[in-house]
Amino acid sequence: MAVKIRLRREGRKKTPMYRIVVADSQSPRDGRFIEIIGQYQPRFSGDTAINLQVDRVNYWLNVGAQPTDTVRALLRRAGVLKERHEARLTAKGVVIKPKAGSVPATPMSDLMPPPGPVVMLADDVGDEK
Repeated sequence: MAVKIRLRREGRKKTPMYRIVVADSQSPRDGRFIEIIGQYQPRFSGDTAINLQVDRVNYWLNVGAQPTDTVRALLRRAGVLKERHEARLTAKGVVIKPKAGSVPATPMSDLMPPPGPVVMLADDVGDEK
């Protein structure tokens, strides 16, 4: 059984929210999965767009789960793959200088859920001539 780390679409129409899941490669996109390891909200910007359980991501990568191209880009943006690479280099004995401004991924338990639905109010409602 080949295991993939991939996106599962959730949310309303025109308001996507994706869960980052570990699933069998043959199961459907929104079908059965093994574990939820994070979420991605493309409509948010900055650090709140990607929430990951970094320890679970590293576990599944260590046991051989393959991330899809999109998830690999998200892991790279969150800094997970760079931390893994640096940890592997330090295990070999290579010295790495830390860069200033690098931000570690925040654990999922520290983040707030997204705000409720957005309501658009028009200023000139009721101003009929």
